[in-house]
Amino acid sequence: MFIGHFAPAFVATALIAKKQTNSDLARNSAWLGVMFVAAQLVDFGFFAFVLTDIEHMRITPGISAMVPFDLYDMPYTHSLLGSLVWGMGFAGLILALSKNRYAALMGFLVVVSHWFLDVLVHIPDMTVTGGEPKLGFGLWNHPWIEMPLELGILLASFLYYTRCSVPIGKRAGLSAGILLALLLLVQVFNWFGPVPETFTPDLAWSALAAFAILSVAAHWTARQRMA
Repeated sequence: MFIGHFAPAFVATALIAKKQTNSDLARNSAWLGVMFVAAQLVDFGFFAFVLTDIEHMRITPGISAMVPFDLYDMPYTHSLLGSLVWGMGFAGLILALSKNRYAALMGFLVVVSHWFLDVLVHIPDMTVTGGEPKLGFGLWNHPWIEMPLELGILLASFLYYTRCSVPIGKRAGLSAGILLALLLLVQVFNWFGPVPETFTPDLAWSALAAFAILSVAAHWTARQRMA
């Protein structure tokens, strides 16, 4: 699961926009970028922790049909308990900066949604509290199910977001098209790009850069739209 994680971000942004008062409508544009960060917050944390030797992964070709990542040690980011803590922290930050309780709730739900979506696709490496049991329905071993599912929820949520907002800038169509193209391009590379033989820090830095670029593109897209 990669771009599928952004589906809750699109839906949450649309729901936040529906809650805005008339005086706030023009300001809902910031939330898509924020929710994109929320969608991959635990992965931001995971790759930062990998780079600092707090959590660990390795490359094991064949460990699943689609993904060679052996995610054997990630208790602080990819346990349900860890996700709840990250979600509460992110919600607290939103509340402190915006005073918007509904946006804080949506931010919390988007962060925690990451764990549930990962459980669908991961082989059993997801945990509740960081130890045994390890969970995962293993859709990475069934690409004919996982690939349409991931594309489907992303495209459906993108259409929902665009239908709940209207263009207000000359670049509205361009920015939305670029965002969608970037999401699809990154996913195609994720699925069909070269498989690394061993883990190197470059892999973590590349993932962090991709998350950041997509979040910036989402913010730019939302600046061209209004509820």
